[in-house]
Amino acid sequence: MMQQIKMNKILVTGGLGYIGSHVVVELQKMDFEVVIIDDLSNSSLEVLGHIKEITGIKPGFEKIDLKEKRDVARFFNRHADFDGIIHFAASKAVGESVNNPLKYYENNINSLIYLLEELNKLASPKLIFSSSCTVYGQADKLPITENSPIKGAESPYGNTKIMGEQIIKDCCKANHSLQSIILRYFNPIGAHDSANIGELPVGVPQNLVPFITQTGIGVRGELSVFGNDYPTPDGTCIRDYIHVVDLAKAHVVAIKRLLEKKNLKNREFFNIGTGKGASVLDVVKAFEAVSGIKLNYVFKDRREGDVVSAFADISKANKVLGWKSELSLKDALASAWKWEKKLNLNENTI
Repeated sequence: MMQQIKMNKILVTGGLGYIGSHVVVELQKMDFEVVIIDDLSNSSLEVLGHIKEITGIKPGFEKIDLKEKRDVARFFNRHADFDGIIHFAASKAVGESVNNPLKYYENNINSLIYLLEELNKLASPKLIFSSSCTVYGQADKLPITENSPIKGAESPYGNTKIMGEQIIKDCCKANHSLQSIILRYFNPIGAHDSANIGELPVGVPQNLVPFITQTGIGVRGELSVFGNDYPTPDGTCIRDYIHVVDLAKAHVVAIKRLLEKKNLKNREFFNIGTGKGASVLDVVKAFEAVSGIKLNYVFKDRREGDVVSAFADISKANKVLGWKSELSLKDALASAWKWEKKLNLNENTI
């Protein structure tokens, strides 16, 4: 009888969210067994079915609020056989964090602490942590390398990522069996090519691209561009926009690196971006090119917490992690537009 090969079992926290769901798809495509926990505060149970539509496999799922320490402990008492954990579950909007900092500190920090407490009980714990370029603040020099100084954060959201990284650093120092990779990613945009999963913000979008697509489809009357007096070529902020599918693939490469024991230290970190900066108006023009729609946009005052310019040096991810982005800004915007049109079609046929 042929011996059945055991699939690596990966826990994805926040796996029904925007980035998490794309990572689940890429993991399942690479034959990982996936279990998702999510509190559904910024996601939908329907995403489970959409993941199955893409991959043919429905991942395991439990509704868990990681802020509830007892529930986290009970979950790990039932499931202690994970080969790795990818941690997304966190609140993520810069603007909202400025207005509601305590929500961000409670959700993003407590959930990580309770997760690490359970990880420390495992024989060979492996963690991929979802961090952000916000840890660099307004960098003194561009592009931003992993050696760029960690600045005082411009927002409570950014501060939770700095604190999260420090907590992991301290835990790795105290527990040498804990293996971790921190991915500092820049600005994820786009959707899966199937248009079955994509970014679905609750209420008014905090991120640029869903605001653009909702304006294009007519859900929003106009696009607000926050600030046109920045010291950039066209006066608008510059960011490194990465296709969410490229970003998802980086997580698969990272977890495989830990599983195959290729990591050189028990805490590694990598920038995940394209290495190219695009201004808000660059993104607007690129969307107009792929959609054929002229956007109605208006300039508003600068938004608190926004840095002027941020784009990545990705040479370390290319050389050490063995990953590079493959999809363009226009690819990402075309997929986001395809996703928006499908959402609109579904709403109009209900």
